[in-house]
Amino acid sequence: MSEHPRNIPSFSARHRWKITIDVAIRTVLVLAIVVMVNYLSTLFFHRFYLSHQRNGGLNPITLAVLHSLTNHISVTLFYDRHDDFFPDITHLLDEYHGINHNITYTAVDYNRDPGKAEAVRQKYQLNSPKAKNLFIFECEGRVKVGSGEQLLDYRQKGFNADKKLEIGPVAFRGEQLFTGMILALESPQPLKAYFLHNDGEPLVSDTSDFGYQTFASILAQNYIASTNLQISPGDEIPMDCALLVVAGPVSEGSAIPDYELEAIDKYLSEGGRMFASFSYRWIQPASGLEPILKRWGVNVAADVVRDLKNSSTKSGEDVIVTEFVDHPIVSPLAGSKLQMIFPRPVESLVSSTTPPGAPSVTELAYTGPESTLTADATEPARRYPVMAAIEQKPVAGAAGARGNTRIVVTGDSLFLANLPIQYAANREFLGYAINWLVDKPQLLQKIGAHPLTEYRLNLSVSQQSQARWLLLAALPGIVLLFGGIVWYVRRK
Repeated sequence: MSEHPRNIPSFSARHRWKITIDVAIRTVLVLAIVVMVNYLSTLFFHRFYLSHQRNGGLNPITLAVLHSLTNHISVTLFYDRHDDFFPDITHLLDEYHGINHNITYTAVDYNRDPGKAEAVRQKYQLNSPKAKNLFIFECEGRVKVGSGEQLLDYRQKGFNADKKLEIGPVAFRGEQLFTGMILALESPQPLKAYFLHNDGEPLVSDTSDFGYQTFASILAQNYIASTNLQISPGDEIPMDCALLVVAGPVSEGSAIPDYELEAIDKYLSEGGRMFASFSYRWIQPASGLEPILKRWGVNVAADVVRDLKNSSTKSGEDVIVTEFVDHPIVSPLAGSKLQMIFPRPVESLVSSTTPPGAPSVTELAYTGPESTLTADATEPARRYPVMAAIEQKPVAGAAGARGNTRIVVTGDSLFLANLPIQYAANREFLGYAINWLVDKPQLLQKIGAHPLTEYRLNLSVSQQSQARWLLLAALPGIVLLFGGIVWYVRRK
């Protein structure tokens, strides 16, 4: 009689405990690895972008600003969450926070959170009913407020004397504005620009097509405060003037009074910085500034350049400028265009016999080779310079009480007015010129805006319902229908 082997249990208590402990240890090890990987990923990471719109990441200037930031900056988004660009703003701030945790933000939807919205209004004294879609940066009691309208660049199609030709937003300026606000909060004392103001000249607050409100707003974006300046006999340019703007008149202008010219001449001899733009309306009578600029090596001719080969109008009212030299102001514009209106020639008077230590003059941009002058028909067709930069190099005894003189002269003032500044790369030129004049190359025009290459579809409720039925019912139904037909055919 054979003996049956003893039934030994597959899982004894000892085996069960062994398996339990093994699973527990493995689980703990996996969790520890996950925690360590997440911790290390916060310290050492590389971000890559699937979206073409964010291709390239943050600008190196922004990265340098963020890495050097030691103060805490809180950002309040007083914003409608349904705004098309709200996700772009939050994603950008997430990137800033990821690089420097001293930057934090909270979002308050004034439509959905009335209580929180009222608290924000009281804290930052937002009394206007139009105070909506704002981003508020705060650091140690200092506050900078920007609006959503500043985030987008609306580019005009071009110059047209009869109507405005507008297209939608073409660029997102979030990084430019946000980094600028951080720089401004780190340096609470902004530079100051003065606009020389006489009758017939554009005001900083003028919002008409040919006012200079946009010019002033670009100064503000670069954290240069601007104000109008009226000089009385015996007055001098204020010592806190980092930039003097002398803009040609919109209507028929008059000459600048002698006492103002004396103040400007003294200001430049002390090392002042000036942006001077001339209008064809300052040919007769002349502005009076021309003799001063001649002493600095630049001649602003009393004529107008026409370049029919490079104009958007048959009459040649504007000139499309595409030829730039190698200079910090215009080098970034290579491949771009400027659109100027009735420009005047701005030519260098510097020659090989100019003594050492004299100011250096650089002609910045030229018209096409078949350009002619309006008044002087005897002058043969040729290229004409329409803007120049003047710099007093830092040689012994050359620097004045304000520093080393820098001047930018353009043969047209209208192309930087509110409407034409939107054409071509006019806005970008102004930004580079400003930053060169005040010797702040790290400022924001170097960052630039991100072109909008992706667009969102705004669908109504009915359109969303139709799209939902199309994606969830119609398309799968069509697939099933064809599948059924194939099955039925093969079944036979």
